[in-house]
Order: sequence, then C-alpha cells, then structure tokens
Amino acid sequence: MHILVIEDNPDLNANLIDYLGGRGHSVDVAYNGYAGLGFALEKRYDAIVLDLMLPGIDGLEVCARLRREGITTPVLMLTARDSLEDKLDGFASGADDYLIKPFALLELEARLEALSRRQRPESESGAHQLRVADLVLDTGTCRVTRGGRPIELSPIPLKLLELLMQRSPQVVRRAELERAVWGDNPPDSDALRAHLHSLRNAIDKPFAVPLLHTVRGFGYRLSESDAV
Repeated sequence: MHILVIEDNPDLNANLIDYLGGRGHSVDVAYNGYAGLGFALEKRYDAIVLDLMLPGIDGLEVCARLRREGITTPVLMLTARDSLEDKLDGFASGADDYLIKPFALLELEARLEALSRRQRPESESGAHQLRVADLVLDTGTCRVTRGGRPIELSPIPLKLLELLMQRSPQVVRRAELERAVWGDNPPDSDALRAHLHSLRNAIDKPFAVPLLHTVRGFGYRLSESDAV
C-alpha cells in the first residue's frame, strides 16, 4: 500500500515508517495539517493515517476539506479521545475508521488493509441502480441521490447503504453490517452506530419521510414504512 501519515509526533512517525516500511508499504509523512492536506491533494494514496490533534489545522478539518475536494481515500483517524461524541465528529468529517492511542502497530496495519480493500473503484462493469422510494444508488459511479438531490457519503456509510438497499425491506442484523465493513475484526460497537448516525443524517435528515429504521434488538432496515 501507498500510505500517507499525517502526525506531528516524531517518535510515532519513526515507528510507523519503520514498521510499515518493513512490511513492504511505502510511506509519506506530513507533520502538520496543511502539509498533509497538500500531500493528499497532490498524490494518490491507498489509505491515510490522520492524527486528530495537529498544528495548523486539525485532523477534522483536514478530513472535511479532502471530502469537499472529492478525495475518497480511506482515512484512519488516530485520537486519544474515546467518547461517542468525539467519534461522531470524526465520522461526520469523513473519516472511515479510528484507533485510540496507544495502539498496536499490527492492528493499525490490519485496519488500513481492510479499508484499502473496501475502497471502491470509480466504475464497475455491469453496474446498476438500487432504489428505495426516492433514494437511488448507482453502484458503478457510487453516486447517491434522493429526490434528485445529490448526497455525499464516505466509503463506510456508502457500503452500509448498499447492503441495506440490497436487502430492503428486510432487517439486516448488526453483526452482518459489521462483517460487511470490517470482516471478522470489527472495532467496538460505537463505530457502527456512529457510521449509521452519519448515514441517517445524510439520507433522512433533510427529507420529510425517514427511510432508515432501527429495529431494536435485531438491526436496521431501509424502507418507506417503519413497520416490521
């Protein structure tokens, strides 16, 4: 993988370069938010490791700017904050996953590889449209619209939406949603909840009729009706 690390701690950067480089990955390093933003806009990466607290501009702003520029590279955010609110802020800015400091380098590599594998190509042969009510997902371009209005989603909410639309109006269990995104190594339960919160804000909040419904004790379903 070609990885961009945006982190201001020189000791941690040295460890990441040694470990990831020794595992066959190429690594670019930026020590502040502005430099990291420049790297990410100029070069193509398989994944970005982004610290939350950075000189210049913080990780939330870096991630948000990248998404506004149409950069869909998976972002793994590093943070010492572990509250649900902090995680929601990170996912709302466009981050795809997070690790709480301190962390194991092996886990970081595994998370990066999982994110990179699940990064969608810009086009696929045989692509088609999924539709639930006025919500439409083009699986080739990954373009999402509702009522004709474009909706921007980062890769993990997009993956969750695709599965929910494929199975609509059936209920999809939490464990199945987690496996679809993280395989057999899901993070803690807050991660799925945070990504679904982000998805709900994007596809439901601006519209009168909600489509994403929580089925307590089971999972989630995408449907015009909330009746099971």
